[in-house]
Amino acid sequence: MNKNLLEILRIGIFYDGYYFYKVSNYYKYEHEKKSRISISGLHEFIRNEVASLTNTDMRQCQIIDAHYFKGRSSARELGEKVQSERIFEDILMRENIVSHYLPLRYGDNNNPQEKGIDVWLALEAYELAIYKHFDILVLVAGDGDYVPLVRKLHTQGTQVMLICWDFTYHNENGDIVETKTSRQLLDEVFYPVQMNQRIDQNNSDFIKKLFVYDRNNAAFQNAEFPKNEIFPFIPDDEKPMEYESVIFSINKNGFGFIKDDEKNNVFFHYSTVTNRDYEELQAGMRVKYTVEGDEERSKREAAPRFRACKVTVIE
Repeated sequence: MNKNLLEILRIGIFYDGYYFYKVSNYYKYEHEKKSRISISGLHEFIRNEVASLTNTDMRQCQIIDAHYFKGRSSARELGEKVQSERIFEDILMRENIVSHYLPLRYGDNNNPQEKGIDVWLALEAYELAIYKHFDILVLVAGDGDYVPLVRKLHTQGTQVMLICWDFTYHNENGDIVETKTSRQLLDEVFYPVQMNQRIDQNNSDFIKKLFVYDRNNAAFQNAEFPKNEIFPFIPDDEKPMEYESVIFSINKNGFGFIKDDEKNNVFFHYSTVTNRDYEELQAGMRVKYTVEGDEERSKREAAPRFRACKVTVIE
């Protein structure tokens, strides 16, 4: 037996969960792939990438530890989406990924915010790099806040690979939002891998395996990333007016439209659906919803637009 095959390169992977969630939604709703990122496919891609960069056999490149960090809503806020959360956690467990959650906090506008997740990720990554002696630590993230972590890891002799994406997407208001990887973070790591370029310029088997293409297993596919951008609990006396109507149309880019004779142009984003996966929705389904006027957009357009900020399918 070749002696080199006995020498294992120890890989640890650390996910910024919300960042990865946005990336998966981008490929599902915005990119021409129209498919989610496969975690198992990403791990195989990483092993192959490490093997190529270090000129070793892929069998020597083994993922010995993986961790996923994300803010999470409470069970009461998730409502019927608790099952989707559990399905996603099952997927993480099957890939031997340890989940780390902190409760979401809500700002003055009741918008959910992650607090402390990046600090927790950095502390765990540094500590585990010391105890488990990673040869390469893979960071799935794009925030410049991780630069101090990378520098500390280098002092321990742990090389860092960055898996990152630059992309633009439509938020729940229909506005285009840009996500760019920190230039400083790219400069600090040993192995920066800008995935959007690799995916668009390469069609190797490892790139193909990055995506979930099993159309016969749509329920599993949709559940892989539960849409937990949900609204906080609001006391009954503070709840906005709720309406009932039917879905007029659904598009593949993550936006649907509700028939409303009075307001017209009522649209909703996939993240505002409270009790179904967006891919399950169909024209003609009855829904309950609340609306907000898009005042800034109305100033620029002849017809006013209204945004449904919470959509519930009537069973």
